[in-house]
Amino acid sequence: MINGERILAIIPARGGSKGIPGKNIRPLAGKPLLAWTIEEAKKSRYIDRLVLSSEDSEIIEAARKYGCEVPFIRPKELALDQSSNADVILHSLQHLDGYDWVMQLQPTSPFRSANDIDQCIEYCIKKKADACLSVTETEKSPFWMYFMDQDAKLKKVIDSNKTAMNRQELPDVFSVNGAIYLAKCKWFKRNKSFLSKKTIGFKMPKERSLDIDTEWDFRLASLIKNDQNIGEE
Repeated sequence: MINGERILAIIPARGGSKGIPGKNIRPLAGKPLLAWTIEEAKKSRYIDRLVLSSEDSEIIEAARKYGCEVPFIRPKELALDQSSNADVILHSLQHLDGYDWVMQLQPTSPFRSANDIDQCIEYCIKKKADACLSVTETEKSPFWMYFMDQDAKLKKVIDSNKTAMNRQELPDVFSVNGAIYLAKCKWFKRNKSFLSKKTIGFKMPKERSLDIDTEWDFRLASLIKNDQNIGEE
């Protein structure tokens, strides 16, 4: 709770991942991937309730083992490749009321910390915003990016003479890192998305912004986590 307002955090984790089979419960440095998110969320000073949304019995069992509540089973039709996270959050809010804010914490962000979570909440409240997404600065500017057609000809993604400028002269550009999504519950129900023209960005460093989507991402995360564990011994 913050300023008398209650916060519901939801971890969406379906089975059937095609990119990395069993991704959400695949072991990462000795724990299921989703355990890293559960443990950090439980350390938050402001989250009032942490729940899992899943249709998969193995994921549900793993989440409960690490202390995450599972108050309902997600319908199969909301666990398909084409199912949207917005529909998953709306379904959760239908079952759980009495909260002022809803937060989505994807299990594919194992480096996001409890401090990141709490600072995002504080930042959103301070800015008096309806919604906030965590972002990280991109390594490559879109001013230096190109489309390539069927004939391999290059066309600027952004048609601007800024491509000729030095990197230091280009504006900072950010991408959504997938770690934290936050919105007022009433606003989310109306907007049906965390993203709108009024959504603000909460900056996170690159080292805590890895979003696991591919086998390469998972291998990188494993190397980093194992190295961190060795450093803590």
